[in-house]
Amino acid sequence: MNFDGSTSSNHDDSPEARRYNRIHRWLGIADFVIGSAFLIVLLITGWSGWLRDLALRRGFQNYTLAVFLYLFFLLLISKVLGFGLDYYGFQLERRFQLSTQKFRSWLWDEAKSFLVGLGMGAIVVELLYFMIRQSPQHWWLITWAIFMGLFILLAQLAPVVLLPIFYKFEPLDNEDLRRRLVQLGERAGTRVRGVYRWKLSEKSKKANAALTGLGSTRRIILADTLLDNYAPEEIEAVLAHELGHHVHRHILKSIVVQAGITLLGFWIANFVLHYAVDHHMFEELSDFANLPLLAVAATLLSLLLMPALNAFSRYNERQADRYAFESIVSVEPFISSMNKLAKQNLAERTPSKWIELLFHSHPAISRRVAAAEAWGRAQGVGPQA
Repeated sequence: MNFDGSTSSNHDDSPEARRYNRIHRWLGIADFVIGSAFLIVLLITGWSGWLRDLALRRGFQNYTLAVFLYLFFLLLISKVLGFGLDYYGFQLERRFQLSTQKFRSWLWDEAKSFLVGLGMGAIVVELLYFMIRQSPQHWWLITWAIFMGLFILLAQLAPVVLLPIFYKFEPLDNEDLRRRLVQLGERAGTRVRGVYRWKLSEKSKKANAALTGLGSTRRIILADTLLDNYAPEEIEAVLAHELGHHVHRHILKSIVVQAGITLLGFWIANFVLHYAVDHHMFEELSDFANLPLLAVAATLLSLLLMPALNAFSRYNERQADRYAFESIVSVEPFISSMNKLAKQNLAERTPSKWIELLFHSHPAISRRVAAAEAWGRAQGVGPQA
């Protein structure tokens, strides 16, 4: 089988790819700085208290309604402040010819994203302050347990509730490929409920694939940009990697890690709130004007843990790659798919060590390809050095 000769690890990043990724990183940093500065300004100036009072007035002094309105004001102001960067990100994708989305469609997606975020945020924040009022001493532990339940529920519902809000899906009409992928899943010990064509080309030229959902919602989704440009063997190689996450129980392990981090986060939140009340920053724990303080604490914790979490993720990705090597006849389609994905998505094959350490949740593509070539040589199959 010919895979367009894209089976060598000797691919240097193009100036275009390096420029795109550099701008993309700085865009993310700028978004983080603006969001963090907004929260800090709210706390330092006392504007958070002003927003709380406004929410109480508009909510007719009803606490529950006021919490919702406060969150709405907070998210709306944050969206307005970050809109320029969001629009620049939209233009960046078009500038590098990675996007096919029109402005009106992008704007509609932004509106839907805001509404989804508001709805999900309202559930979490209302629950948070309800538990603080009901159980001031143990709210953090009870809320953590409920939060983890919601997290698992969301992972199960995302493929059937959230993703269709932004993308169109239809059952894969290639019966031969569908059968091959389902059999690949069965060999990995997972029952796939369906294989779907993901109409990503309506918005992007990038390619992707995923094994999503839990239990009865577990399904394979394949971007049409992948289906239309990759050989069946390459698609199998990409999916074999995704199935490697299932075989190595990475979803369960990630949930356990997330549970530990979230528990630590809620414990820190409880400490921070008590500290703030003791030092007269707020009159009581249930004063929802302290929400930006909680957000700042969560942001700092995430920032501190990000390198370790990225390292954990890269370790999982290497395990999933190894499973893919073991599951396919030859590593050649894996290598060619990695190189084609890097080119199509303008990914960096060889980022600097520090960039990979701080920002990347996946190993560098050059490392993944080199590992596949080494495996192929050790097995006496695949491309030779």
